[in-house]
Amino acid sequence: MPGATADGEDRADRTRPLADAYRRFAADAGTSPLSARVAGALGGSPEALRALAALPARRRRPPVVLAALHDLALAGRAPALAAAYVSGDGEAAAAGAVDTLLGAADAVAATAARRPVLSDEAGHPAVLYPALAEAARRAGAGAVGLVGVGRPAGLDLLVDRVGVSYGDGRFLGDPSSPVQVSARVVGDRAVPARSLPPVVARVCVDADPLDGTDPDGVRWLRACLPPDRPERRAELDAQLALAGTDPPVPVRGDVAEVLPDAVARVPTGALPVVVTAWSLARLRPERRLHFLHRLDEAAAGRPVAWVSVEGVGVAPGVPTLGDRPASGHSTIGVTVAGRSARQAEAVGRCWQRGRVLSWLVDS
Repeated sequence: MPGATADGEDRADRTRPLADAYRRFAADAGTSPLSARVAGALGGSPEALRALAALPARRRRPPVVLAALHDLALAGRAPALAAAYVSGDGEAAAAGAVDTLLGAADAVAATAARRPVLSDEAGHPAVLYPALAEAARRAGAGAVGLVGVGRPAGLDLLVDRVGVSYGDGRFLGDPSSPVQVSARVVGDRAVPARSLPPVVARVCVDADPLDGTDPDGVRWLRACLPPDRPERRAELDAQLALAGTDPPVPVRGDVAEVLPDAVARVPTGALPVVVTAWSLARLRPERRLHFLHRLDEAAAGRPVAWVSVEGVGVAPGVPTLGDRPASGHSTIGVTVAGRSARQAEAVGRCWQRGRVLSWLVDS
């Protein structure tokens, strides 16, 4: 029947971009084999694609849906999928993922809508530590208070309590820490060997701050990791355990609107350092500019620094060095704002969420 054919072609037109997105995700070299198998199955199933097309646009992307399915499995709500993940059976995982999506599309949508998907954070300290130390040096600070924006459970605020080794033989941080990370250094300059001053405050700013002791929140963090990468779950669990010994002060609200209040929670005499690591991309460009305006307001009565690790052009006011936004790397920025001026500089580039680093300035 002509009508049925036209209707079928219309549905195909709506799901074809989704199928392409899931196939690209499955082909990505950084995707785990089990996640790739699941994504490929979802992208190759017409029924699954129709279910995905019914989800809100921002909740149908592969990382979001895979995390939601993993969360349901970890919660015991998708036992067949959970068993396949535990056994590492790709065929069973593929079938279980499709069945779970078709049978519980509303649950997948609700789970996906709760929190943003978080990428691998293990490399963050390698770029944050030298950038924070550089910010403190430029401001002449003897102590700092860290204000983390948009990252869960204060994990980016543990920098001083983590050990970081670099491929050139340098080491920063705490050699006795249960959390040890490493990064490869490329380029002509070594990462500065400067120590971070004492951290006297840790403040976490988020619209929905995640409590690192909340079972549902911790399960979601685990669900964002590939199910066949137990070493990455072990890294996350070690970070959460470390964060639990000195939990940050949560400040709930729009990250730009509550920024001055969060900065005010840093004791007098310490330099407030706002930290954004791949978190501003979730804001619209005009909201990023508003964030910068609020940073200036927070610095009206005292110096405030901002360490940013964001995609090229995402952090307003931080030079792009002529790099293109789609260059595949991120820019490490150090901004120091005071009563009358704001100085920003790109101090490095990084790849793979901090696992590869190029330092650019003399310190």
